[in-house]
Amino acid sequence: MNRKLLALSILTIAMLACSLTGVTPRPTPKAVTPPQTSSTLPQDVSLEALYENVLPGVVLVVTDLGLGSGFVFDDAGHIVTNQHVVAGASLIEIDFASGFKAYGTVVGSDADADVAVIKVNAPKEEIHPLAIGDSDTLKVGQSVVAIGNPFGLNGTMTLGIISGLGRSQFAHADPSGGGFFSNADIIQTDAAINPGNSGGPLFNLNGEVVGINQSILTNTTNAAGEATNSGVGFSISINLVKRVVPFLIRDGVYKYPYLGISSRSYLSLAEIEALGLSVYKGAYVLSVVKGGPADKAGIKAGDTATNLDGLFAGGDLIIAFDGKPVDTFEDLLSYLITTKSPGDTVVLTVLRGDKSVDVTITLGERP
Repeated sequence: MNRKLLALSILTIAMLACSLTGVTPRPTPKAVTPPQTSSTLPQDVSLEALYENVLPGVVLVVTDLGLGSGFVFDDAGHIVTNQHVVAGASLIEIDFASGFKAYGTVVGSDADADVAVIKVNAPKEEIHPLAIGDSDTLKVGQSVVAIGNPFGLNGTMTLGIISGLGRSQFAHADPSGGGFFSNADIIQTDAAINPGNSGGPLFNLNGEVVGINQSILTNTTNAAGEATNSGVGFSISINLVKRVVPFLIRDGVYKYPYLGISSRSYLSLAEIEALGLSVYKGAYVLSVVKGGPADKAGIKAGDTATNLDGLFAGGDLIIAFDGKPVDTFEDLLSYLITTKSPGDTVVLTVLRGDKSVDVTITLGERP
């Protein structure tokens, strides 16, 4: 068995859930707070009432390359969807549930988070911003609802549960020194997601958006060669969206905070023993980018050969980030990406041998 370690934790996503016919530190903007709109429902609401209440805020995104879904984000007519839905498109049409249609313009996009913002000019009566929730409150087993346009079937609603939290996936950008970046805070759900659902909202039963439906993990396709639902779908957490979207509206781009380390989420028992670790949780530092923020602060990577090929002992084990426990590398990534910006100062608590050490780091900007 090849035990060469991957640079970062990753969960491979098989297909993006959009239907395509073609080839597929500045001051922080004002924080996004849940709008007080009529789409906020009591906890005991029926699914019928939820659907009727939120549907006016769900839209169909049609491009010259294919179609996807989206939702109304604010009163200014900003529509949020996936970046991959609009990537490369020269024409974008937004279709509202009422039947009203308008052309839209992309004002900002981020391929790493797979989020894009479209500006549409529409009458006030067509703009129904959806209530924004807090994905940090989600629990595995909690019921959720996806609404979108799978296979062009407008306004389709599916019901499922939260199957997992804190998943990670490849980011679009690649480090100049090799390896890859990861994005985290991804929600796993078994609510049916299919081509055309991309960019559509994932709701809790209070009618609040808790994620943007993005992709599915599947080994099956239909007769047209499109990926089909396998019960393993992924949504971008709304807390990451709330972090990214204001920057996209203001600047057109989002700049990610950067530590300059590599790790991964899983270590086998044999690897833990080879590293001489006394605990099973945390993010073990595999490598540190020379001259990066972590390197400047003194974070240490493993440098002592073990009996396992490519595995080096002696590195720091990160167990907390600003006092928040780190059980896995995904925990660290989620907290970093959803709460921090380039230039922020953070404290990593690491186990260095048998000693606990606090290391203060000034975050850089992801290259």
